[in-house]
Amino acid sequence: MNQKIIAVVLALLSATALYYSTVEHKDAFQQWKQDFRMVFSQEEDAYRRIIFMKNLELIEKHNADHTQTYKMGLNQFSALTDAEFEATYLNPKSRTAARSEDTTVNAVIGDVDWVAQGKVSPVKNQGNCGSCWAFSAVAVLESWALFKSQTVNLSEQQLVDCSKSYGNDGCNGGFNYKGLAYVKDHGITSQSDYPYTAKTGSCRIQGGSFKIAGVTTVKTCANVQAAIQSHPLGVSADATNWSRYSSGIFNNCGRNLNHDILLVGYTSNYYTIKNSWGATWGEKGFIRLAPGNTCGVCDDPSPYVN
Repeated sequence: MNQKIIAVVLALLSATALYYSTVEHKDAFQQWKQDFRMVFSQEEDAYRRIIFMKNLELIEKHNADHTQTYKMGLNQFSALTDAEFEATYLNPKSRTAARSEDTTVNAVIGDVDWVAQGKVSPVKNQGNCGSCWAFSAVAVLESWALFKSQTVNLSEQQLVDCSKSYGNDGCNGGFNYKGLAYVKDHGITSQSDYPYTAKTGSCRIQGGSFKIAGVTTVKTCANVQAAIQSHPLGVSADATNWSRYSSGIFNNCGRNLNHDILLVGYTSNYYTIKNSWGATWGEKGFIRLAPGNTCGVCDDPSPYVN
C-alpha cells in the first residue's frame, strides 16, 4: 500500500480515537454533574469541564499503575484545582507542633475496628468551610457517648461560632483539642438546637447539656497506637493529596498538617480514619492510611475524652 495512504489512514484513526475519547470525557463530565448535583453558569461550566478532564486524566493514569496501593476516583472535588481544594476544605491554621520521628508500627492482637463495634457515629459533611477541627472534636464526643450507650448528634456549628477565645477561628481553621477544651468548660448542645450552616457566625447559644470531665492528648506513634486500642481519638494529618482518594491504603503525603479527623481503627497494615467530607468520598467517608507516621498522624496532640 502507498506510504502516503498508510499515513493518512493512521492519522484518521488517531483523530477518531481522540474524538471519541473527548466525547466520552465530556459525557463523563455531564454524568458527574448529574451525580453530584453540580450546576454552573455557562462561563464557569466551560472552565470546570477543563479542570474535570485534567483530573480525570490523572485518575485514569494513576489507576493504570498497578504498583499503587490505592485507587483514585471521581467525587465532589473533581472539578476543583488542587489550590481551590486546599484553600476551601483544609485547615489553614498554622501549627507549631514539633515533628515526631517515631515511625513505630506496634503489633496488635487482632484488628481494632471501632466502626464494626458500633462506637463511631455516622459520617458528616463539613461543606465549603475549613471546620474539620470542629467535626473531629464532635466525632470524639459522639464516640465517647456511644461507649456510654448514648446516641447523640452534637453541634459542630456551636464550636465554629463560640470557641474563638480558645484559639479557633471558625471556617478559617482551628484545633480539635481546643474545641474539646471549650466543651470541657461549657458543655455542648445538639445539632437540632444549633444547626450547621458551614459559615462562621456569632455565638447564639453558649454551652449545653452534654458535658465531659476532661480531655487527654497523646503524641508519637507508639502512644497513638496504644490509645486506639481503647477508644477512637482525634488526629491531624496532611490531607493535601486526599481529594482524589477512592479506596485502598493511602501513602502519598507529606507532613504539613492541615486536616483534623477521627482515628477509628488500626491494624499492622493500616490506620482507618473517619473523615468529614460526606459518605460519597473515599471508602464511604473513610480513608485507610499506611501505618507509622503516614501523613504526620503522630505529630500533633491527639485528643480523647477521659
